[in-house]
Amino acid sequence: MDKITYSTPLARSAMAYVLAGGRGSRLMELTNYRAKPAVYFGGKSRIVDFALSNALNSGIRRIAVATQYKAHSLIRHLQRGWNFLQPVRNESFDILPASQRISEEQWYAGTADAVYQNIDIIDSYAPEYLVILAGDHIYKMDYERMLIQLVNEDADVVVACIEVPVADATGFGVMDVDASGRVVAFVEKPPQPPEMADRPGYALASMGIYAFHRKFLNEQLVRDAADPDSSRDFGKDIIPWLVKNGKAVAHRFTESCVRSHDETESYWRDVGTIDAYWEANIDLTDVVPALDLFQHDWPIWTYAELTPPAKFVHDADGRRGLGISSLVSGGCIVSGAELRHSLLFTGVHIHSYAHVENAVVLPYVDVGRRARLTNVVIDRGVVIPPGLVVGEDPVLDAARFRRSAKGICLITQPMIDKLEASPS
Repeated sequence: MDKITYSTPLARSAMAYVLAGGRGSRLMELTNYRAKPAVYFGGKSRIVDFALSNALNSGIRRIAVATQYKAHSLIRHLQRGWNFLQPVRNESFDILPASQRISEEQWYAGTADAVYQNIDIIDSYAPEYLVILAGDHIYKMDYERMLIQLVNEDADVVVACIEVPVADATGFGVMDVDASGRVVAFVEKPPQPPEMADRPGYALASMGIYAFHRKFLNEQLVRDAADPDSSRDFGKDIIPWLVKNGKAVAHRFTESCVRSHDETESYWRDVGTIDAYWEANIDLTDVVPALDLFQHDWPIWTYAELTPPAKFVHDADGRRGLGISSLVSGGCIVSGAELRHSLLFTGVHIHSYAHVENAVVLPYVDVGRRARLTNVVIDRGVVIPPGLVVGEDPVLDAARFRRSAKGICLITQPMIDKLEASPS
C-alpha cells in the first residue's frame, strides 16, 4: 500500500473498542480468578495492555473496554493503569462490563452484541471511525494504517490478517482474497482451512481486528440484532455478511506491524495455552528477543507498582545470588539462589540454595530454600515449600500439578495446599 499522509491523523477521529470479556479456558487455572486479558505477561504487564498501548501509540485517544468473565482483576488493573486519559483533552476511557443494559436477562451474547449493547455510549463521543480489537494477543501494531486503507479503498470494513500454518488455522476466521486484497470468502474456525493460493501450507487468518466507519457499523449491528438466526458475533455473522453483501478488504499485519531495528519478525502471539504462554514469556530472556519491550518510541503502557529495585544477595560457594539470561522485576529478592532463563514478576522472593530455571514466576511468589524448579509457570502469591522439586520427574509432576503436553508445570496455591495436606 502506498504511503499516504493526511493533515490530521485519522486515529484522532477514531475510537478503539477492546473486546476483553473472554475467559481463555485453555490457560487452565491461570484464568480461574481472572479473564485471559488480565493474565500477567512480560514481567509487569497484562495481556490487554498490548492492544491498549497499540491504540494509544497509534494516536487513538478514545478507548472503551468491554468486560464480562471474572472481570474484577481486569477492571482493577484498568482503573489503576489507564486512568490518565483526560476529557479536557478530548480523551476518554470507558470500562463497559456486561450489565444487562438491553435486557434484564441478556449479557453479551457475542462479540458484536458487546458493541451493540453500548451503541449509545459510543455515539455520545461521535467518533468517525471505530477500531474493534481483541484484548488477548501479544503484538505491536499501528492502527492508523488500517484507517488509511479503510478511507482510501472506500471499504465497508478492513480486516487485519496474518499468515499462519494451515494446521494452526482451525481456531481462526480464515479468508480468501483476490488480487486487489478484497475478501471474497470468510469462514469462522473451519475444520479444514483453505490454503493461500500464493503460499501453500498457509492460511490467511483474521486477527479479530476490524476498522469501520462508526455510522455504517451501527447500521450493521442493528440489522444483525434483528436477525433471530444470528449468533451476534463479528467472525460468525457480521464479517461473512459484509463479504457477501458489501466490500471487505484485508489488511496484512506486515503492513502495520511496529518493529524496532532489533526485531526481525512481525511478532504476533496468541498466548492461549500454558505452553504458548510459557514460551512467549521465556522468549523475552533471549539475548535478542523476537519481541522488543525496550522500544522507547512504542512503549507498552501499564499499571506500574511502586517497588524498590530488585536485589541479589549473598556471595558464598553454593549460596550466591545469581541471575543469568533472566528478567527480574522491581521488589524481587534473589537471596543466595540461582536463577537461569527465567522471568520474575514484581515482588518475588527466592530463598537461599534454591535453583530456578526456565520459569515464569508471577507476582509475590515465595520460593523456599533448596527448592528446584524447572520448566514451570507459578501463579501469583504461591508459597513454594522448602525443598520442593518440580521438573525432574514427569510422572510425579503430572500427579501433583497441571503438566502440559510439552512438559511445562503450572503451579497454583491450591495445588501446593493439597500437596502439603497429603500424608507423607
